[in-house]
Amino acid sequence: MTSAPDDVLHLLRERGRPADPGALEALMRGVAAAPEGLAGPEWVELIAPGADADLVRALTAWRAELARADDGLEAIPAPPERLAALRAELKRRGLDGFVVPRADEHQGEYVPRRSQRLAWLTGFAGSAGLAIVLADRAAIFVDGRYTLAIRTQVDLKAFTPHQVPEQSPETWIATNLPKGAKLGFDPWLQTVDGYERFARAAQRAGGEFVPVEHNPIDAVWRDRPAAPLAPVLPHPEEFAGESSASRRKRIAEIVEARGAEVALLTAPDSIAWLLNVRGGDVPRTPFALGFALLHADGHVDLFMDPRKIPARTTAWLGNAVTQAPPEELGPALDMLGKLSKRVLVETSTVPYWAATRLQAAGATLVRDVDPVALPKACKNAVELEGIRAAHRRDGAAMTRFLAWLARESKGGRLREIEVSDRLQALRQETGKLRDLSFDTISGAGPNGAIVHYHASKATERTLEQGSLYLVDSGGQYRDGTTDITRTVAIGTPSPEMRDRFTRVLKGHIALAMARFPAGTTGSQLDALARYSLWQAGLDYDHGTGHGVGAYLSVHEGPQRISKVANSIALQPGMIVSNEPGYYRTGAYGIRIENLVAVKEAAIEGADRRYLEFETLTLAPIDIDCIDVTLLTEVERAWLNAYHARVREVVAPQVDDATRVWLDTATHPI
Repeated sequence: MTSAPDDVLHLLRERGRPADPGALEALMRGVAAAPEGLAGPEWVELIAPGADADLVRALTAWRAELARADDGLEAIPAPPERLAALRAELKRRGLDGFVVPRADEHQGEYVPRRSQRLAWLTGFAGSAGLAIVLADRAAIFVDGRYTLAIRTQVDLKAFTPHQVPEQSPETWIATNLPKGAKLGFDPWLQTVDGYERFARAAQRAGGEFVPVEHNPIDAVWRDRPAAPLAPVLPHPEEFAGESSASRRKRIAEIVEARGAEVALLTAPDSIAWLLNVRGGDVPRTPFALGFALLHADGHVDLFMDPRKIPARTTAWLGNAVTQAPPEELGPALDMLGKLSKRVLVETSTVPYWAATRLQAAGATLVRDVDPVALPKACKNAVELEGIRAAHRRDGAAMTRFLAWLARESKGGRLREIEVSDRLQALRQETGKLRDLSFDTISGAGPNGAIVHYHASKATERTLEQGSLYLVDSGGQYRDGTTDITRTVAIGTPSPEMRDRFTRVLKGHIALAMARFPAGTTGSQLDALARYSLWQAGLDYDHGTGHGVGAYLSVHEGPQRISKVANSIALQPGMIVSNEPGYYRTGAYGIRIENLVAVKEAAIEGADRRYLEFETLTLAPIDIDCIDVTLLTEVERAWLNAYHARVREVVAPQVDDATRVWLDTATHPI
């Protein structure tokens, strides 16, 4: 399609909304490049606020047609000619290699289709990875979550796979980059910290790490999508619990206390939280892509495509927020330099492009963490109550699903996609679901052992008797974000399955029951979740817990629970997941995940301040998978108390048949 459809233009003119065909098509291509959530066609407001049903239908049909355009991202593995085209482009530019991260300018977990260069080049569909292409060899680096998935997604004859941290990209560069070679990188996609590591590696090899003005992949990706355009909408105080003005003042004081006059914010969730807005530019996460400068007086300069900011949101933002298109960020940074400003930047996330432009203009960089990250992580009372409400609602949908699964799986006909679709439908029946919080992981039998498995028509399996089924899912609601994993026996589990499941459960309970002094980090607690597995010579290759936002990202920092050292102490109001697991390749996977909130612990006679966890998730844990002889009395008491709470909260929200199943599924053991 090369022009706006006549029926849309006719309907717009008929309703007194004449539009320039070229501008309208550009807008619609951006709309079509944004993911379509589950909250309905809110994007219509960007084109025709208050559109009637006929106009909505015509626009929706046009959007669907544009969204069907082939951008090359569905090819798995990627055709080999793409790598050849990139190498030819590098040679034309006088480059000996190029670094291709799975990142956009904001370094988030989810990136728009336009920025999925690694997926286009290799076929790798994971959320973390990096490729390095040289003239005669290429390597791709992933972590332990993707060691199985990469075998089916990437042509391993073209890209040699490596698992980090066992093999780092920097070590590979130092070993493989030819002496005198120029290794290129996109300065928008490379952070300051990343640049420094890679530049040192290139130097050790006797080469150079050099920025390029335009990404060479963009020159050979002919059908690259447009930048996404989803509406930026107000997030009311009834959910946020604090006004944007209050937040801006609070964070500005932090910026000033750190010796800076301005903070450059590059994380879209930080901007969304600070301004009390939500968007939809990337899948499953309600934020809008953009940059912001927060000044010491609380004023914000927001650099975002104006086409996605409706008039009502402009009014919501008020006079203390100055809007400008993204291309004005560079001149704004130049002005900060001209004024000799001290600008706070987080070097682990800020684009190398922005930091070097500030320095070249005369600004002083204050290297520190994103000033929004920690306050955002510590939810206020209103946010916490909203999150609890979201989990009560989500728990009822999950329980209805588990009851349905228990009935229907006996026939041996259910398949992974059908099952996850059923779970999504039950969440949608709440009438409150805005979107999923991530693509559901629905893994039967061996597929459950693939940590970040995504079911497709080519890979999905039947839920067979005598197997385990793992489902990791969550919802985005205006009042909260949920994330839950349950592993369910289909038929009768084997003794080995019961043993492994129970050891995972013991770790889950140990972490859920933990009490710890204020100042404790998640990495100090991680071993609690692994201890029972370790005693049997078993472990898992992912973190035990990640932070979760309040109707924001399902993976939120700066807190986490993992083996990897983390200096961020757990604080009241933080939400983290509790999700130990075990995976036997080619056989089954087990993971039990609840979300928990950090809260004050009242311990009589305590010698200092202590904290503990409040479990938020409410859904049965499969008692048929448990070897009761492995549980202590304390562990059984915890599980029985948890299930009693699930019955109390969930039973009034579900139908009679589900209630009968729930009583059996949560009976004391």
